[in-house]
Amino acid sequence: MRLHLDARDREIFRIAVPAFAALVSEPLMLAADTAIIGHLGTDPLAGLAIASTVLQTFVGLCVFLAYGTTASVGRHIGAGDLRGAMASGMSGLWLAVLIGALAALLAGAGASIIVGAFGPSDVVADQAVTYLVWAAPGIPAMLVVLAATGVLRGLQDLKTPLYTVIVANVVNVILNLVLVYGLDMGIRGAAIGTTVAQLGSGLFLGYVVVRAVRAQRAPVRPHRAGIHEAARAGVALVVRTLTLRAALLIATAVVATMGSAALAAHQVAVTIVSILAFALDAIAIAGQTLTGRSLGAGDVSGTRATTRRMIGWGVASGVVATVLLLASVPWLPKLFTSDPDVQHLIVGALVVIALTQPVSGVVFVLDGVLIGAGDGAYLAWAGVVTLIAYAPLAVAVWMLDAGLTWLWVAYAGFMLARMVTLVLRERTDRWMVVGAV
Repeated sequence: MRLHLDARDREIFRIAVPAFAALVSEPLMLAADTAIIGHLGTDPLAGLAIASTVLQTFVGLCVFLAYGTTASVGRHIGAGDLRGAMASGMSGLWLAVLIGALAALLAGAGASIIVGAFGPSDVVADQAVTYLVWAAPGIPAMLVVLAATGVLRGLQDLKTPLYTVIVANVVNVILNLVLVYGLDMGIRGAAIGTTVAQLGSGLFLGYVVVRAVRAQRAPVRPHRAGIHEAARAGVALVVRTLTLRAALLIATAVVATMGSAALAAHQVAVTIVSILAFALDAIAIAGQTLTGRSLGAGDVSGTRATTRRMIGWGVASGVVATVLLLASVPWLPKLFTSDPDVQHLIVGALVVIALTQPVSGVVFVLDGVLIGAGDGAYLAWAGVVTLIAYAPLAVAVWMLDAGLTWLWVAYAGFMLARMVTLVLRERTDRWMVVGAV
């Protein structure tokens, strides 16, 4: 049976395919750290679980730098204002530098306090603090990568971010192997290797965007009004992302009470979820780009039709992810750890994660579409509602000492609640605001 793709499908995949490869690179970088550190022992892996949760929270809260910039640049281009698109993108880049510098200072200087809030053992806490301190300098670069990638996606240049992250991943793996095993630097070497790779990719993508801005004679220097507008537009997305990160922070806090083995297994599960999330998010990136452009051009009917096609592809992608993950359950845990107790705990979590993927496919697509439409206020409200629904489930797992697998069942409920709120919104017309605003 031959699969028929119409013009709309081809446009979706023209953006989604390179976006997929670029998106999975960041969790693959984390996966490399997880696998390399995992074979150092259970305590270093548990330490990474806490440190990576903190780092991903810092960066995750700033994902609006990519998402909001993609939507803004796409809308301006749809309205025929290329210079305005580049000015908006440059403001996002400067905002990334400012926030990144502050976040790096907080993560580095406050590492002991932040890690201590999770209540780990002294040995695990020492590993987590070490990783966090040495990884903190890479935060500004990670945020610059987000903002620059957002600009390039809005311009529908998916190849440059793709090639950049491929190189960064290769450099990251090589440096980590040399520093961790060759120079016997342990978890500190893994953090340094990742930081160096991130700094390189941030500098390069920042240069690419600045060059494009200058080509359109848009301002390169910081513009207070532009930076303020980028920050203001990102507030709702920060709230939305904060609810997502809060769910993972709650989960990590609950797992921290279960012991080092459960915490180590949770880190592997989170790594797998991150890879799947970024993979499924590829169609959401197409949603951000195409929705922003079509609404900027005033094409409401085209936006609706493209959205429905992307929902279908999101479900299909989720089903594929389910099948592939279930097939890999027997051997995948062994890639990350040689501890049989940790391997056993990973299996139950992965089965639950696999069965959740079709729901995740719908969630990521509609999330991307509504971000592209600039519907951040609704996403923030919906995020608060879903977090309220999830928190009691996680607390119940903790109080009943139900274990890691049931905690991931609770997280599946969180994803189901997100899908309900997004589907209800998509069925209305209130998110379809046209023009370059």
